[in-house]
Amino acid sequence: MSKRIEIKDLDIYYGKFHAVSGVNMTIQPRSVTAFIGSSGCGKSTVLRSINRMHEVIDGAYSTGQVLLDGVDLYGPGVDPVRVRRQVGMVFQRPNPFPTMSIRENVLAGVRLNNSKVTRPQAEEIVEKSLQAANLWKEVKDRLDRPGSGLSGGQQQRLCIARAIAIAPDVVLMDEPCSALDPISTLAIEDLIHQLKEEYTVVIVTHNMQQAARVSDQTAFFNLKEQGKPGELIEVASTEKIFHNPDQKATEDYITGRFG
Repeated sequence: MSKRIEIKDLDIYYGKFHAVSGVNMTIQPRSVTAFIGSSGCGKSTVLRSINRMHEVIDGAYSTGQVLLDGVDLYGPGVDPVRVRRQVGMVFQRPNPFPTMSIRENVLAGVRLNNSKVTRPQAEEIVEKSLQAANLWKEVKDRLDRPGSGLSGGQQQRLCIARAIAIAPDVVLMDEPCSALDPISTLAIEDLIHQLKEEYTVVIVTHNMQQAARVSDQTAFFNLKEQGKPGELIEVASTEKIFHNPDQKATEDYITGRFG
């Protein structure tokens, strides 16, 4: 079940370093939102804050709120592990578990969260998740072979299957195509379009054309100067951001004047 995300007055720190300042935005259910901006502006940090992954780094913390259908993911008593079940994550480089088969890679998160899955249930989850990741036809006859034996694009789709196998509400993707060839990139972009029918999808990308192709909404982040926190400069429909932005900095970035 796809859910709405509201980010309110979010500030993110790594120890004493103020990484991101004052982010306010809403991400609608069953949509794709792209985070764009130059390196070091905080877009991946904000993405990782949505499922509390940034807290894994020693000394990292945040203030403000991240609400999932009105529930503050940083509220008292909220379990970060449960948050990461609700909000799945796909990383920049495909990272299937090298010692696990394709089948066991898909089931890794499921088994971590629920040790009582029966064999028929497990087989159903594997097929459904690989179907959803557009990978089933390519691997259905070799599910017991290592996931690391797949091509880069197939490995990334396997990681997407693993992320959605636990039935999250939100899927986060941190530059999911940066390590892939153009054909694999196209396959992932087609998949993102399909995923938004069921999930809220948020993607970080350095590729302007990709943001324009896959997203419904785009958020532009920027640094005023080195050493200062990154800021959300503008968020609007992708059409508006790319053709009629309100801020000059957004236009300068989109047109390639910096970044």
